[in-house]
Amino acid sequence: MPKKRESRGRRKGDKGKVGYVQCDQCGRRVPEDKAICVTRMYSPVPPQLAEELEKKGAIIQKYPVRKCYCISCAVHLGIVKVRPEEERKEKPAFT
Repeated sequence: MPKKRESRGRRKGDKGKVGYVQCDQCGRRVPEDKAICVTRMYSPVPPQLAEELEKKGAIIQKYPVRKCYCISCAVHLGIVKVRPEEERKEKPAFT
């Protein structure tokens, strides 16, 4: 069976047991090392208003927001792509 992901879907390595986080999209409980976390800058001010205020010299504060997704939601949202079949590593067959 070919491997879809080089990391086997985890960043755990040799750690043993890891904690859990909740997917921000569907609410599924996912291991911390398996979750795909994305940090984006969030501004509480609407973009049109922020543009006008910045033209007048105001400084609009932006806050980093960290969102964690399970694999299926990350694939659905386009954050992670499934590797094409040609790039997948073929496991040797047992004889």
